[in-house]
Amino acid sequence: MMPNVRNLAAIVLVGLTPVLAGCLARTAASVVTAPVRVVSQGVDWATTSQSEADEKRGRRLRKQEERYGKLERDYRRRSEQCDRNDEEACRKAREAYEEMQDLQRE
Repeated sequence: MMPNVRNLAAIVLVGLTPVLAGCLARTAASVVTAPVRVVSQGVDWATTSQSEADEKRGRRLRKQEERYGKLERDYRRRSEQCDRNDEEACRKAREAYEEMQDLQRE
């Protein structure tokens, strides 16, 4: 005696019910927690950690120091040229000096 298709489908469905219930529960949990995960990821992207802020400040200070060193070398060179009555060098030396002063104030 061969079981008909309906009986076979019912047996398979009853056997798969615990498995399907687990899948449905897992899917429901994923759907419920998805907004929380999205928001927390957004907060992570939007906020800067202390170490990131320190790194950023360190980079900015290094760039300022590099710029100051370049200006200082330029200022000395232009000052020497200015001492030899080069008016253009005097103007550029003053500009470099002013920028050096601005960098020291920051």
